[in-house]
Amino acid sequence: MKSKALFCVVGCVAFSALAPGQPLTGEAQRTACEPPANAGGRGPAQPQLPRQVTVTAIPGVIAAGATFTQVWQTVGNNADGIIALADGSVLVNQEDSAAVIKLDKDDKVSVFLSGTNGSGTLSLNTRGQILAVQRVPQPNTPAAAQPSAPRVAGISMLYPERRMIADTYSDGTKWMGRPNDLATDSSGGAYFSQGCVYYASSDGKITIAAENIRSNGIVLSADEHTLYVTNGGTLSVFDSASPGKLTNRREWKLEAGGNPDGTTVDAAGRVYVASAPGVQVFSAQGQYLGLIPTPRALTGVVFAGPDKKMLYVVGQGSTDGNGQASVAGATGRTIYRIPVLAEGLKGRSK
Repeated sequence: MKSKALFCVVGCVAFSALAPGQPLTGEAQRTACEPPANAGGRGPAQPQLPRQVTVTAIPGVIAAGATFTQVWQTVGNNADGIIALADGSVLVNQEDSAAVIKLDKDDKVSVFLSGTNGSGTLSLNTRGQILAVQRVPQPNTPAAAQPSAPRVAGISMLYPERRMIADTYSDGTKWMGRPNDLATDSSGGAYFSQGCVYYASSDGKITIAAENIRSNGIVLSADEHTLYVTNGGTLSVFDSASPGKLTNRREWKLEAGGNPDGTTVDAAGRVYVASAPGVQVFSAQGQYLGLIPTPRALTGVVFAGPDKKMLYVVGQGSTDGNGQASVAGATGRTIYRIPVLAEGLKGRSK
């Protein structure tokens, strides 16, 4: 960590009054990198109806005319951090309902985990452990009303056991706030976003990995040597020679615009970024390949299905029983799937 004040961009508070050589404490570090109050858990949206879209071909990615199927919808902050399981199903976190639900390959819904108070975005590592960002609930929300609402934040394990993995900054202070997204690695640790980018190691310590960034969606390449992090109108790309160590930052522009969110990769190394206009696709070398327009602005994207050739997306908002934009569902979510030509990474949750 640099021993000088951090300067994050929009949505962060800059600390510039520290004397040269004076390190930031864990609390000051978090505050300097803290995103806006409605970040983490995907903030409220205005009620809206789904839009009509026409998919054009992206060679090797998706065929022209491919169509979306609505799989499931909900109200409230109840569809975050979508990940895929080996059987073709997907898991979705529900912060308000304190649960993780499972949507199988036939679109049947069941409760996979309950009592997950404060959990958010999910990730499944190579050890078979489901990790989640753990958030301090926002005041006056259903999550905050839970008797066991967490008092600290961090990275927790939800499966196969329940325990906190990391909730302490490297200077010994407890972690606070609302982490947004995470990407687990094979060492048992995880990169996560909360304004800046942090690394939570399996020994319980949290350190800063990248600053001056509007981080949100985050994912590792197949070999874990590259980290992709959304950054406002760009995708920030880093080399990672060892866990928690990021170098050689470069920026890939999101040509279709919109605020980026959840991110995933395919077996060919292409990168898929959920955004307001849809899924924006890059080659492994950083070439912008095109946009898959979606019925709603997106917060998440993942490959699933038995052969991992189905793209699932999480859209903002939902409709009522009459098919009208639901006021109650303004913060709700709708999940769609669409067949693609590309194939997701086997053995990876996103």
